[in-house]
Amino acid sequence: MKIEKVTLEKRLFLYTLTLIASLLVLNSCGGVPEKAATTASAEKNVFSVEEVLEMVAVENDITRTLYTKAIVGKGKKQGMKFDEDWRKDDVEAGPLPALFLRGVATSIRKGPVPLGLYLGSDFPINNANKFEGKQAELFKQIKVDQKPQFFYDEDQKLHTAMFADMASAGACVSCHNDHKQTAKDDWVLGDVMGATTWQYPKDSLTYKATIDVLNAYSKGTVDIYMAYLDEVAAFKESEKPVIGDKWPAEGKYLPTPEVFLDSVRKLSSYGTMKKLIAAN
Repeated sequence: MKIEKVTLEKRLFLYTLTLIASLLVLNSCGGVPEKAATTASAEKNVFSVEEVLEMVAVENDITRTLYTKAIVGKGKKQGMKFDEDWRKDDVEAGPLPALFLRGVATSIRKGPVPLGLYLGSDFPINNANKFEGKQAELFKQIKVDQKPQFFYDEDQKLHTAMFADMASAGACVSCHNDHKQTAKDDWVLGDVMGATTWQYPKDSLTYKATIDVLNAYSKGTVDIYMAYLDEVAAFKESEKPVIGDKWPAEGKYLPTPEVFLDSVRKLSSYGTMKKLIAAN
């Protein structure tokens, strides 16, 4: 899928340019203070780390919800399979939502942006993902009010933000309740199943650094989705979904990476843009 990867990288690049260009247009129309357009000001830290992590957390919520409901949930109804061992040669399936997130995190970790991402819980399927210490205490409050929690991790020297991870789709509930290693088998829709945790080393960011963070996340979603489609292409025993401009809701179809990315962008970019502008 080399040709598609080049096309997607161009789309990500254009998305970044769109964000920047929109800010400059707004500035010329009086929507953003003049200082925001100067080179010197562009290098100033204008967003707190909390604001940036909230922005990327919203992008993540929208993307994961789309993948969970439109790909996994609808896909299962069409006979498509999703499995925690999806990368094994003898397993013909796609990644479960939690593994989709792990794939995003892996992509980000391999890149130049110092953004950390992982998913934890008090009842994880994998004990390695169980919250401990400060995070375990803060997660108790998240389960009560579902509000994000921010703190500075002294051990890792990283600014940390935790956001509620909700049981937003039936696919999440049934998978966790039926898993052979589950520590809790009575999850219901709307439960706080865990929390996504984001980390960054600095307490504030420039416009460029903020765009880099958002772009690193977008690239991560593309990378893991393309890895899924590569798995589909290698299926030998299972029927391969048709990859194009249709979604599983219409039959045994999967959207191309471009179609998937465009759908995410349409759902998330306006809200992100408003926050980028509001900071001024």
